[in-house]
Amino acid sequence: MGIGSPELWAISLVALVALLVLDFVVTRRPHEVSMKEAIGWSVFYVALPLLFGLWIWFGFGADLGLQFYAGYLVEKSLSVDNLFVFMLLLSSFAVPKELQQRVLLIGVAGALVLRGVFIALGAVLISSFSWTFLLFGGILLVTAIKVLRDAMSPEEAHVHVGDLRSVRLVRRIWPVTDDYRGARMTVVENGRRALTPLALAAIAILGTDVVFAVDSVPAVFGITGDPYLVFVTNAFALLGLRALYFVLAGALSSLVHLGYGLAAILAFIGVKLVLHWAHGVWSWVPVVATEISLLVIVAILAIVVTTSLIATRRREAVDR
Repeated sequence: MGIGSPELWAISLVALVALLVLDFVVTRRPHEVSMKEAIGWSVFYVALPLLFGLWIWFGFGADLGLQFYAGYLVEKSLSVDNLFVFMLLLSSFAVPKELQQRVLLIGVAGALVLRGVFIALGAVLISSFSWTFLLFGGILLVTAIKVLRDAMSPEEAHVHVGDLRSVRLVRRIWPVTDDYRGARMTVVENGRRALTPLALAAIAILGTDVVFAVDSVPAVFGITGDPYLVFVTNAFALLGLRALYFVLAGALSSLVHLGYGLAAILAFIGVKLVLHWAHGVWSWVPVVATEISLLVIVAILAIVVTTSLIATRRREAVDR
């Protein structure tokens, strides 16, 4: 059974569906997530890809193992940044704490479907057109500039729920209740089916998933060209997002330089993709090895986390 074989795809998809069903079972009864519960699930969803990467490493070679770990690290970093947006959306819709994990899980399930579609399209483009690497590189460089601008002007990077097209469209064609009705997405009022604010929150998060997919799929294709590895790195990064949200909810505000780091990572992978395309046209153009990519990504993340913590401590000291 080779990497990306039909059998491995089938086993992976069945395991993915099983994990999603497990998550939906866990969240079937709305409750506020404790830190102990969130940490436990986060450890579980971090241990899974680490063990899976070892299996890839020893079963299919060190190069594919490195590609998996580098791709997973990029996707996990981007997913942490996405949590900022999720936090703003949940706050804007005033989602009760006991319902937040259900909304996040719906967003994760939707994101997995969207990533699957984008990955399939990306794989077809890459196999058919060499200029796809140049296109993906350009997308990442443009995204890096946007992320950098948002990091430099955080007050302008807010999400305005009323401006989301998905929310505006739903409100025009379907009635919405004024309050939450537990975990229910729809209720019958005055003889007509109406959506609850929980459904609007889920729709808003699904809408942002489209934007996230445009950023993340080209990023991981910059690490590995194997569609199977691209999919599993996305899947592992997304599966632990629900639990990670509650672990990092209080700490996210401390990562003040994360945007700068993500901009640098996206720009680096964008340049890597452009070089890969250029190497196919002019053989003398150098390409960036996977080992170098992994080292650069780890170094950037280590630097921004360290500088973020230092800046936060200094700010707290000045406030005191």
